Amino acid sequence: MQYRQLGDSGIEVSTLGLGTMMFGRWGNPDEDSCKQIVDRSLAAGVTLFDTADIYDFGVSEEFLGRALVGRRDRVVLATKVGNAMSDDPRERGLSARWIRRSCDASLRRLRTDHLDLYQMHRPDPDTPIDETLEAFDGLVRSGKVRAVGTSTFSVAQLDEARSRADQLGVAVPRSEQPPYSMLVRKAETEVLPWCLQHDVGTLVWAPLNGGWLTGKYQSESVDDSARAAREPDHFDHRDQAMRARKRDLVDQLTQVASGAGLTLIQLALGFVISNPAVTAALIGPRTPEQLDPLLAAADVTLPADVLSAVDQIVPPGLTVNPADDG
Repeated sequence: MQYRQLGDSGIEVSTLGLGTMMFGRWGNPDEDSCKQIVDRSLAAGVTLFDTADIYDFGVSEEFLGRALVGRRDRVVLATKVGNAMSDDPRERGLSARWIRRSCDASLRRLRTDHLDLYQMHRPDPDTPIDETLEAFDGLVRSGKVRAVGTSTFSVAQLDEARSRADQLGVAVPRSEQPPYSMLVRKAETEVLPWCLQHDVGTLVWAPLNGGWLTGKYQSESVDDSARAAREPDHFDHRDQAMRARKRDLVDQLTQVASGAGLTLIQLALGFVISNPAVTAALIGPRTPEQLDPLLAAADVTLPADVLSAVDQIVPPGLTVNPADDG
């Protein structure tokens, strides 16, 4: 396992981080199975564990909190706030009231007294950014949060948050979570260069493009347990033309991987981690069996000719399906 600094936060993380969106009814309701994923990840050297309050409406945080009992000090624990937790309009967004209340709830579910990274899950156009930043700063000053981050912000939104934090003298966001993979490369045009310029860490999500870069969607016959079967309207699985285009690209990328002596998963994760602006890639296995081939990519380094071959198939800056940009 490799380790990198999360921007200028002073926090070091593993280059593969465990995302736990699949913990709970959204993916795997078997808590013992989810704990096995945590156990195996820790044994492999993973130190970054990322979740969110919205994942199965708190169940993911509860599973992760119980799995880390007695081992909390070994990990960098990150969660998020902002998405709707109920039909009540007061239980969503980035208002100061909701941020404080949500943080306390996440701390209880995660069985900890502090978060290493607390992230704005999505921008909130209904709340002034000053109010949001000052609320996060209060959490940092109280010791409940070490560092503040964002997720799926545009460069304009990142710029605004950073400049206003500087002007207000409050905690500056130290990380961003953009979608990024061999099939989703828009972040290369703006967000990733901006983060590199400002020494902001990046924890990229969907590095396997929702399972496409495992090769499991290369035929119309999909396993009942696959995400495409569980959520048939998710991403582009309902779009026949897009499915055909992605299958063709994945076939070509598989040939590149084979020629380099790699699996498609190793190529996909190695590609993401090779970008100098990327701190870590978030992997999100649903079962312990899905974890092992992901961990096998931890020490992969792609040579220049392999990266060039990927560029020939999916040009830099191109997102094959714009819906994947989050």
